[in-house]
Amino acid sequence: MQRSSNDNDRLRRWGLAAFAIAISLWGGRAGAADIDGAKRLYQTGRYDECIKLATEEVGKGWRGDEWHALKIRAEMARGRYAEAVASLADAVRRYPASLMIHLLGREVRRFDPAAREGAGEGPAEASASLIERIVINAPERYSDPQARVDLGRYLLRNGADPKRVLDRFYDPVMKQNPDLMDGFYAAAELALDKQDAALAADTLRAAPKTAAEDPAYHFLLARALSEGDRAGSAAALDQALKINPNYVDALLLLVDGLVDRERYAEAAQMLDKVAEVNPREPRAWAYRAVLAHLKSDAEGEESARRKAMEPWPGNPEVDELIGRKLAQKYRFAESEAYLRRAVTLDGESLSARVQLAETLLRLGKEEEGWKLVDGVFTADGYNVVAYNLTNLRDRIAAFRTIESDGIVVRMDPREAELYGDRVVELLKEARATLSARYGSAPPNPLIVEIFPRRQEFGVRTFGLPGADGFLGVCFGPVITAISAAAQAEHPSNWRAVLWHELCHAVTLSKTRNKMPRWLSEGISVYEEGLKDPAWATRPSPEQREALRAEGLTPLSRLSSAFLEAKSGQDVQLAYLESALAVEFLVAKAGFPALVGLLEDLGAGKNLDSALPARTGMTLDRLDAEFAAFAKSKAEAGAEWEDVELPETADAAALAGWVEKHPKNLPGWRRYAAKLVAEQKWPEAKAALLKYQALAPDYVGEGNAYMLLAEVDRKTNNAAGERAALEELASREGDATPVYDRLIDLAKGADDWQAVAVNARRLLAVNPLVPAPHRALAEAAERLGLRDEAISSARALATLDDGDPAGVHFRLARLLRDAGRKPEARREALKALEEAPRFLDAHKLLLELVDETQTPQLPPGLPR
Repeated sequence: MQRSSNDNDRLRRWGLAAFAIAISLWGGRAGAADIDGAKRLYQTGRYDECIKLATEEVGKGWRGDEWHALKIRAEMARGRYAEAVASLADAVRRYPASLMIHLLGREVRRFDPAAREGAGEGPAEASASLIERIVINAPERYSDPQARVDLGRYLLRNGADPKRVLDRFYDPVMKQNPDLMDGFYAAAELALDKQDAALAADTLRAAPKTAAEDPAYHFLLARALSEGDRAGSAAALDQALKINPNYVDALLLLVDGLVDRERYAEAAQMLDKVAEVNPREPRAWAYRAVLAHLKSDAEGEESARRKAMEPWPGNPEVDELIGRKLAQKYRFAESEAYLRRAVTLDGESLSARVQLAETLLRLGKEEEGWKLVDGVFTADGYNVVAYNLTNLRDRIAAFRTIESDGIVVRMDPREAELYGDRVVELLKEARATLSARYGSAPPNPLIVEIFPRRQEFGVRTFGLPGADGFLGVCFGPVITAISAAAQAEHPSNWRAVLWHELCHAVTLSKTRNKMPRWLSEGISVYEEGLKDPAWATRPSPEQREALRAEGLTPLSRLSSAFLEAKSGQDVQLAYLESALAVEFLVAKAGFPALVGLLEDLGAGKNLDSALPARTGMTLDRLDAEFAAFAKSKAEAGAEWEDVELPETADAAALAGWVEKHPKNLPGWRRYAAKLVAEQKWPEAKAALLKYQALAPDYVGEGNAYMLLAEVDRKTNNAAGERAALEELASREGDATPVYDRLIDLAKGADDWQAVAVNARRLLAVNPLVPAPHRALAEAAERLGLRDEAISSARALATLDDGDPAGVHFRLARLLRDAGRKPEARREALKALEEAPRFLDAHKLLLELVDETQTPQLPPGLPR
C-alpha cells in the first residue's frame, strides 16, 4: 500500500511520543480469571463455548472490549459472519476508540454487504477518525505495552513506514516487556509480510516460554520455517494442532504442504476437517479449486471458486491463493490468469503483485514482469523479493546475450567469451534430439540464463538467495542455471545440467506443465544417461542400501520424496528413484507408452488413471513391481555388507575374509587397497581385477579403476594406466583429475585425438581455467580442426594466460590460415603489444599487410 503525503504529515505530527504509545485502556475490565478462561477456550478451539460465555458476559454490561473482541473472533472462526458483523457494530458503539475493535473491524467488515456498498462515512471511518484525534491530542490514553503493539499494527495498515514501526513500537515492547507474547507475534508477522522468513523465525525463538502454550506461536513458527526447515515446520504445525485441533489457519497450512507433496486425497480430507469448523472459509474453497484444477475438473474448479467468493465477492485472496499454488505446480499460464484477477480486485495487494511479477518473469514476459517488480519496490522498499529482483535486474542487464534460432542465452560477458558458443551448440543439439524423441518442441523463444554467483541464481529462480543443492531449474520458457564459478572446487558437468533442463522444457511443453515432479525429474535424469553414460546416475553404497530397504518410496508417491527430504542425500535418492521409475516403466511398457503417458497428462487425464491404462497394471501392482525392480538393481552383482574385521586387519586376514565372502565388494576394496599400500603389485592387480568385475559401474571412493591406474603407474605400464582411467572417464562425468591425467598420457603417446576428447571433457566441467583450452587449442591445430583451435585460442587470450604474446600470435596464425586477415592483423598487433620485440609476430604482421596499407603499430615500436 502506498503512503500518501497526508499520511506522512500525520506521522510527523504525531512525532516520537506517538510512536511510543498504543491502544486505549478501555476503562474497567472483566475479572482476569474469567477472561483468561474464555481466551483458553478460544485457543483450544472450543469456539462455541467461547461464544456462549462471551455473549453472557457482554450481556451483563461488562466495561471492557476484550469480551467483545473474543466473541467476534470466535464467531469469525466458525464462519458466522453475519453474527460477527452485528457483534462488531455493538462493540464499536460501546468502544469507538478501541484499536482492538477497530483492527478486528477491518477484517470483519469485508464480510458485511452493507459496508461493501460504502454509503458515506460509516462506523469504521468514524472510529478511525476518533482514534487519530486521540493519538494526536491525548497520547497518554494509549500507554500500555499491548496498546503499543496494536497501534503499530494500526499504523502499518494505514501506510506507516515498517522500519519505524518495528524500531519504535515492536522492538521496545519486546525488550521492555519480554513476557508479552503479542509483541513477538507482531514483529514476526511483519517479517513474514516482507518475506523475510529467517528474521521471523529468529524473532519467534526469542518469545517468552509461555508462548509454547499458544497455538498461534507454533503456527507462526511453522510458517517461518516452511521453506528453510521443513521438519521443524512440520513439528511446529503438529504442536499447534495438538493444542487446538480446530485451528483453521494451521489446518490450511497442513493442506498447503499436502498439495505440494501431491497427496491430494489427504488434502481433501483435511479440507473436510476445516469445513467442520467453518464451512464458509474462503481459503478452504480456494484450495478445493486448486485440487479440482489439478484433476482437470474445470466445472468443479469454477464451482469451488464461486463458493470461495460468496462471503466476500471482492476477496482478492482467493485468486491470489489459487494463482500461487498453480505457480508452484508450474501451471504458470493458469497462475497468471488468477493472479491478474487478484490484482484487478485489489491493485494495492503487494503479495499478489510480486507473485504475478515472478510468474511473468518465469514465463519470459520480462518487460511487464520487471515493471511490476519496480512498482512493488516503489510501494514497499522493505519487500525482500522485490528488493532482490530489482538488484538482480541491473546485474542481468550487464550479461551478454547470445541469440540463435529461437534460443536466447544470457551469461556473464567473460564466461560467454569462454564457452557461450558451446552452450548454444549443446542446447540446439538437445532440442533437436529430445524434440524428436518426445514429439514436442520446447517453447520458442527459450531463454537460458547462467549465473556465476549462486545468490543471483537463487534470486532469479526462487526470489531469495540460497538455492543450495540446485544446479539448474526449468520453468518451461525459461531455464536458469549456475556456472562453474558458483560451484567452488568441485563443479558439475554443465553440459549434463543443460541437457537435463532442456529435457524438462520439452516434457513440460508436451504435457502443458501437467506432470508430477517425479516423472519430470525421472525422465530428465534418464535422458542424461542415454545421451552420455558418464552422465548417468549411479547408486552409492548408501543409496543401494536404501533401495533394498522396505522404506523405498512407492512409485505412486514418488513426488513426496523430494518435498519430504530431510537432507541433500535424501534429495539425491529421490532423483535416483525417479530415474529408476522411468527406466522401470520403459522396461515394462515400452518407450511409446511413456510418451503416451505424457500425452494423456497433457490432455488433462489424471496420473492415477493414466498410469494403469498405459502399463496394464494397477497402482498397487506398479508399486510392488517397482519395489522389486529397484531392489534387484541394488542387489545386482556384488554384496555391500560391511566387512566384519577391524580396520587394522592385514592383507592375510582380508584375503581369508574375501575367500569366504567372494561377492562382497567392500571386502575386495579393502583387500586390494591394502595390497596396493604394501606395494604388492602383482597380487594387487589380480585382486583389483576381481573387485572391478564385481561392480564395474562403481566409481565412488576407492574405486577399482583409480587403484588399477596407481598400480600401472607404479609399474611403468602407461598403456594399462591409460586404459583404467579411460574406463573410469567413460563412467564419470565430472572426474577432472582423471581427464587431466589422460591428457598427459595421450600427449606422451602422441594421440592428439585422445587429447582433444579429454580436453572437451574438462571443458564440460570447468571452462573457466586455461588448461583445457590450451590442450584443445594444440590438439585441434594438429588435427586440422581450425575453427575449434581458433575458439580455444580466443578463450586462452580471454583468460590472460601466462604467455599472452604467444597466445595472440598462435591465434593470428590460425586466423591467417582461415583467410580472416583483418582479425589476424589485430591479433598480431596484440602479440606485439605484449612483446614489442617478438620477431615472428613482426614478420606475420608484415605478411598480413597489403602493399597499399601501412600497419598501425603500437606506440614505441620501431617503424
